[in-house]
Amino acid sequence: MSLQLQVNQLSWQINDKIILNNITFNVSKGEVIGIIGPNGAGKTSLLHCITNQQQKIKSTQLTGNIHLNNKIITQYSAKALALHFAHVAQKSAAIFSLSVIDIVKMGLLPHKSLFAVENDHDRQQIKLALTKVGLAHAEKMDYNQLSGGEQQRVLIARALVQQAQILILDEPTNHLDVYYQHQILNLISQLNITVIMTVHDLNLASQYCQRLLLLDHGQLIADGSPEEVLTEALLCQIFRLPCAVTKDVLNQKPRVFFSLPAQQTSNLNGAN
Repeated sequence: MSLQLQVNQLSWQINDKIILNNITFNVSKGEVIGIIGPNGAGKTSLLHCITNQQQKIKSTQLTGNIHLNNKIITQYSAKALALHFAHVAQKSAAIFSLSVIDIVKMGLLPHKSLFAVENDHDRQQIKLALTKVGLAHAEKMDYNQLSGGEQQRVLIARALVQQAQILILDEPTNHLDVYYQHQILNLISQLNITVIMTVHDLNLASQYCQRLLLLDHGQLIADGSPEEVLTEALLCQIFRLPCAVTKDVLNQKPRVFFSLPAQQTSNLNGAN
């Protein structure tokens, strides 16, 4: 697989607070990568830097470099970056009452001049994207009336229409029930494009990601397959809880279980 993204000795500081510290990794075309770690580890911040969004924050200092297709990311215009990155946020509330098809059409914006109108090819791409996410029947529905899982699928359809090389997702399963969590991640894993996403649930990350980046306090602690990263010793160290790792009987992927230390469990029982 060809290299698509190179992050080299990346550090990010806001005022006197270190957000990311000396992070280095590469991304090859077609990889599905999950970024995991405790709250405040720097997961979303890393996504901001990868897409050059950190520059919008005042009093920020970035060192190191990021190369996208062998070109420094700061040399890309915002419109050029939109041709490479499609971003799906944790939860996107439509400001206006837009239909599903109106949301998906937004994916055309990086490819169009200001007053350009959509053509037959554009309409075909929109139709194909909606079909791929299973929402061809819902194109005229109000986006705000959809379930959380359906809304995420609409945003993924918009990303497909955008025809970006890399799909960036920040907690795509947040606020979704178990069925929609698996539905969304299964869809993402089968898109045949590069995916970089933050994932809160370690077992979902294990099942659907080819590779995991484990962050803690802004540092990259581990980078490898789920089997290499999701080890009992490492997870106990990072999450500060007793941990057991087994194999899932259905897919043979690592399955993680945490528990409270015995002393804390005893204290809770005594309080009852």
